[in-house]
Amino acid sequence: MTPDQAVLFSTIILLVPMGYFLLAAPAFLLVKLDVPPVTRLLRGMFNAYFLVLTVSGVIGMLAFAAAGRFAVALCIASIAGFAVLARQWFLRRLDAEADARDAGDPTAVRRLRQLHWGGMLCNAVQVFALVGSIPYMAPLP
Repeated sequence: MTPDQAVLFSTIILLVPMGYFLLAAPAFLLVKLDVPPVTRLLRGMFNAYFLVLTVSGVIGMLAFAAAGRFAVALCIASIAGFAVLARQWFLRRLDAEADARDAGDPTAVRRLRQLHWGGMLCNAVQVFALVGSIPYMAPLP
């Protein structure tokens, strides 16, 4: 496998979970988050997204480093690092708001929805940044 193929495959590996989440997350805008099973499903989706993004980010970082593109490897490593930190913060906040909703807090559902929107926005920014940087990561011969 040539270095350019490794770069291409690692970029695709990183874009797959981001693209899936970009398409799957808006479906939760159509349901009410005051239903506990829906919130658990949303939490599971975010948890899986952050875990897969971490793993694919590490794979991408290693592929770029093996190809000798250390600056890009550092950028991909920052995506993986962000996923690790965001997972901890986001799931903790999601659990706290779900507990507040279950305790009867009338504004907890609104805060859950804000978390959902924030997660989708964060993913969209990462996807557009990654797609926009593809020409710089794998220049044409």
